Amino acid sequence: MFILTAGVLLWSAAHLLGRLAPGLRDRLGGRAGMGLISLAATAMMVFGYRAAEGEFWWGRDPMTTGINNLLMLVSVWLFAAAGMKTWIARQIRHPMLWGVVIWMVAHLLVNGDTPSFVLFGGIGIWALLQMVVINRTGPWERPEAKPGKSPARMEAIAIAGALVVYGAIAGVHYALGYAAFG
Repeated sequence: MFILTAGVLLWSAAHLLGRLAPGLRDRLGGRAGMGLISLAATAMMVFGYRAAEGEFWWGRDPMTTGINNLLMLVSVWLFAAAGMKTWIARQIRHPMLWGVVIWMVAHLLVNGDTPSFVLFGGIGIWALLQMVVINRTGPWERPEAKPGKSPARMEAIAIAGALVVYGAIAGVHYALGYAAFG
């Protein structure tokens, strides 16, 4: 459990550092340094989660698995929409971070054990903290649609991209031994 917890804390620190202590982030190698730290933290979280043991309170059933899959599709769509400045990305602040929060809820719905609380709950708490830190920097300026791009076409591309990435994520879960669809 130590490696898992350390990975979550390292991930959170690396991602919060850019806003809370940009000078320190720059001394640690800037974006490239934070990328390497984030990669190490991700490896710690994956290996730590697979090795961690803890109390078990609930697991998946067909209903929660279906809800999890729908929430994950929304989460992946929010990631795609954020980068493409689609309609939803112009309506809500922090679509990518909200995608992380939805990811957390989806995973805790089907994984009711201590290691899952540490991993998914920890990353979800980081996303909420990140939103608070960003919101304190000033008011939100609603992004404009990408000029010269058809809004309907951008939405279709975001949805198609989300479906492809969702399929890839499901494939990775199956490769790791987790049946994503029950």
